[in-house]
Amino acid sequence: MAGGLLLGAAAAALLTAALPAHDPSTGFEDPPPDKIVIKVATVNGSGCPAGTAAVAVSADNTAFTVTYSDYLAQAGGDSDSTAFRKNCQLSLLVHVPQGFTYAIASADYRGFASLQPGAKGTQRASYYFQGSPNTEYRSHPFAGPYDDNWQATDETDWAQLVYAPCGVQRNFNINTELRVSAGTTAPDDVSFMTMDSTDGDISTVYHLAWKECPEKS
Repeated sequence: MAGGLLLGAAAAALLTAALPAHDPSTGFEDPPPDKIVIKVATVNGSGCPAGTAAVAVSADNTAFTVTYSDYLAQAGGDSDSTAFRKNCQLSLLVHVPQGFTYAIASADYRGFASLQPGAKGTQRASYYFQGSPNTEYRSHPFAGPYDDNWQATDETDWAQLVYAPCGVQRNFNINTELRVSAGTTAPDDVSFMTMDSTDGDISTVYHLAWKECPEKS
């Protein structure tokens, strides 16, 4: 799904409010029963070196934002041969209020791109739950000449939303990717694409949809 599903890590302030008891089966510090708590289990990838990605949850628990500070892909000129592709995979734990489940209804990605004539760039994302055979992909192409902020939105029809299994704790995984191809540009020309805004922080917002779980008979 455009957001097959997603969950992010709670901001430090949210998590430090948790009670001290620890439940190793969920990975959470005894979370409050009436609100969502999002926690990053792992962050891996060339686009999000240690300390360069963070997650914050909205006050109404319907969205979370992931920010990056070092997510850039480039090609051409003296660019490193591996710099054309950067990715970041978030593995997220999500505690939801009892009796509810969630899905990702949409995801907004923003950044900046400087693509020379003949160059191409791509933003791609995949979404899946731990242990599920289903992975949803969304891809957004960009073509040079391009020198401006970019924005891409993944959306899922309400009828196609895939919700987390009720009563089951599973990590939700989101893998984002940027690719840049020099294409037919001159050898010395450099093209690049960042997952961030001009002030250095990406505004990637994941919007959650909620529904009640069926009552157990």
